[in-house]
Amino acid sequence: MFLGIEIGGTKLQLGVGRGDGSPLVALERAQVVREHGAAAILADIERIGRSLIERYAVQRIGIGFGGPVKADQGRTTISHHVDGWQDFPLVEWCRQTFGLPAVLANDCDAAALAEACFGAGSGHRIVFFLTVGTGIGGGLVVDGRLFGTHRPAVAEIGHLRPWRGGAEALVSVESQASGTGIEERARRKLRQASDRSDAVDLLQRAGGRSEQLTARDVAEAAAEGNELAREVLAESIEVLGWAIAQAITLVAPEVVVVGGGVSLMGEQLFFDPLRKAVRRYVFHGLVDTYEIRPAQLGEQVVVHGALALAGKAANAD
Repeated sequence: MFLGIEIGGTKLQLGVGRGDGSPLVALERAQVVREHGAAAILADIERIGRSLIERYAVQRIGIGFGGPVKADQGRTTISHHVDGWQDFPLVEWCRQTFGLPAVLANDCDAAALAEACFGAGSGHRIVFFLTVGTGIGGGLVVDGRLFGTHRPAVAEIGHLRPWRGGAEALVSVESQASGTGIEERARRKLRQASDRSDAVDLLQRAGGRSEQLTARDVAEAAAEGNELAREVLAESIEVLGWAIAQAITLVAPEVVVVGGGVSLMGEQLFFDPLRKAVRRYVFHGLVDTYEIRPAQLGEQVVVHGALALAGKAANAD
């Protein structure tokens, strides 16, 4: 048995399983209080982890961390949400705390591995995964293994700079097509067209305060026929489609798996226009050679990926 740990900006999950995609034997959750820093998260991992390790004879630990990591060194680089993770030796901490070997990956890479091996990309050799939520992250899996784990970053599709206005580092796919990007785009349109009836409708959904507008508000308005909301989504999805087309053109995946909260808008609002946008921008030689699929593994995806990391490391010994 292995222990899989997901360390996020708002949640902590620890699950026990075989690392083969089968149902988890146990799953424990704890809330992350950002103000308490990394020390509080480590205390929860130690408390919950000891109990799970004793009960299930865990042999190895896999970790999916919510931020950039130096995977080959077993160290976190930084968390953009919680203080205290700067250059932290997390793998060594696990060895000293639990007496077990551990392996570390960025949470998006862990999710990519899980979806490629057990989820929407199962059965395919080259799988590109992206999550579209508050931000946009990516991961590339080739022949069941994460690609580029020895590099500082890989498959970071959210940090591509689009063909329009991409000279500034802050103008990225993430800034334009993530949930946060959708919200910012909607606010700009509200300022520019405040007298439109659909702008009034959209503002009312945010209680009259544009700063409270959420991507969910925009999606619900679009589903109900609000033209301004539909413009916002169309423009953001166009940018995301362009970015995915670049990834397909470069690495030729058989499957592109899309997860994250924004993707939950569904087929009509999200996936159908996304597929059309990708087709417009992808290299013509690769048209019809790939599929774009919604992620399948839900909230346990990072835990399953962490378990898979542990399993693969055990098999390599």
